[in-house]
Amino acid sequence: MAEFDEKKQEKKIEALHKKEEEDLANILSKKYKLEYADLSKLSINTDALRLVPEEKAREAEVAAFAKVGKKLSVAIRTPNNSHVKAITEELDKLGYTVTLYMVSSQSLMRAWERYKELSFAVETKAGILDISGEEIKRLLNELKTLEEAKKAIESVLGMKKAYRISRILETVLAGSLASKSSDIHIEPEEEYVRLRFRIDGVLLDALHFDTETYNLLLSRIKLLSGLKLNVKSSAQDGRFSVHIDQSDIEIRTSILPGAYGESIVLRILNPKTISLPIEELGMEPKLLEILEKEIRKPNGMILNTGPTGSGKTTTLYAFLRKIHTPEIKILTIEDPIEYHLPGIVQTQVDKKRYTFEQGLRSGLRQDPDVIMVGEIRDQKVAQTAINAALTGHLVFSTLHTNNAAGSFPRLLDLGVSPKVISSAINIVMAQRLVRKLIPDSKKEVKLSGKQKEYVQEVLESITDKGLIPNNTEIVWEPARSEDFNTGYSGRIGVFEAIVMDENVERVVEGGGSEREIQEVSTKQKTLTMKQDAVIKMLQGVTSFQEIKRVLDVSASDA
Repeated sequence: MAEFDEKKQEKKIEALHKKEEEDLANILSKKYKLEYADLSKLSINTDALRLVPEEKAREAEVAAFAKVGKKLSVAIRTPNNSHVKAITEELDKLGYTVTLYMVSSQSLMRAWERYKELSFAVETKAGILDISGEEIKRLLNELKTLEEAKKAIESVLGMKKAYRISRILETVLAGSLASKSSDIHIEPEEEYVRLRFRIDGVLLDALHFDTETYNLLLSRIKLLSGLKLNVKSSAQDGRFSVHIDQSDIEIRTSILPGAYGESIVLRILNPKTISLPIEELGMEPKLLEILEKEIRKPNGMILNTGPTGSGKTTTLYAFLRKIHTPEIKILTIEDPIEYHLPGIVQTQVDKKRYTFEQGLRSGLRQDPDVIMVGEIRDQKVAQTAINAALTGHLVFSTLHTNNAAGSFPRLLDLGVSPKVISSAINIVMAQRLVRKLIPDSKKEVKLSGKQKEYVQEVLESITDKGLIPNNTEIVWEPARSEDFNTGYSGRIGVFEAIVMDENVERVVEGGGSEREIQEVSTKQKTLTMKQDAVIKMLQGVTSFQEIKRVLDVSASDA
């Protein structure tokens, strides 16, 4: 005969009551057109909590639970409580933008419990994460490599749930900064969640962790990024920043629904990795000389092309820093602002209120000497930017094409007149990023077979033979290839450029193809990207594998 377990049944009934209450709060949030939150799955920010005294919070049935800069998330039991309006008005006077979340009474009780900790709270933390300046410095000092970051994250995973969630995000971010990764990928699979870092353009597996931790981490990231917690079937984009050592590191969040949960990608925009001077980009001396001359012209357009992540924006920023003086006004229209440049007016587009076209039109009334347009995406932006270049402004911008010669047919596709193109364009360039070999972790390899044939073919196509290094038989490759020591560190650009001269102008105005423009530009004796890459390989800067990966050298080529 089965025994009746009263305690077990009571727990089941209690769990059902809690679920019913959460479901009701969720339904009411839709009725009142508010966000919904379950505070049992989120960490309560004590800096936010202290903004509303406990007595007032209990009276109004509210709790401030998250703070991102001046953005404040406030949980409420009902919007009809007269005290709620008074509290939101007080917070508004303090400069906070308040977002209300409908929650259950259980959620509020959990938040109010944290008031007990306020008297023991540590100093206000730096940045928007619950982490002090000293703490993040300590983490960055400890985590010098991805291997060390992996071990630190694994140790945090062993902590109790209440502590581990903020700690994991902090450690992951610190590990990302220490390993100089550009992106963090958090990808749920059927039985585990995968964490990967993109370092020098290549994704590396860090570790796997459990789904429970992932769900808590997802809520935390959504809160920080100002995203909707209850939206799980649509893509969402947001951002937050971390303040470290007197500089703000912006983190762009992208969340995409998938088969086993929402995939998270965090793009790290670290000012230290993007602020390179023009001399350190990796340009061949002759091209550098040409570009330094072109960027100092009073008008015209300079276009930089390449796929996403090829370093176009970093190059344009280097140009702006090079020409910036108090005598000229520089205006940028970006999506988003990736790095703040002192003394330059930077604006950020908004899809609804401030587009690239509107920014350009309004920006021209600001009497700028130089304008940087983040990207030419459509006909209106292309024509407005071209007109700006023709009316006494120097315009920098980017296009998505595979090479420099492809920029001209692309502009024609966008409806720009070929005669106008030849008058407005000063120079078009294209670039890619290849990983640099670590000097102490590379080994010599003698060229042979198809690789040798490919290199010889590329070298023969170089018009200016003086650019070819003495060594044309030996190349280098990584000596080690462990998971976290790839033999590479950092990246360098490979470039090509076409100056608008009489020959190119004639072909463009005749509606010439990409191939025809490429052929006529060889008379300028500048390097193509493949030629530049092969020279860097022969100099021991990069490897053949990198050229093959980045520049799509087919198997028949090598």
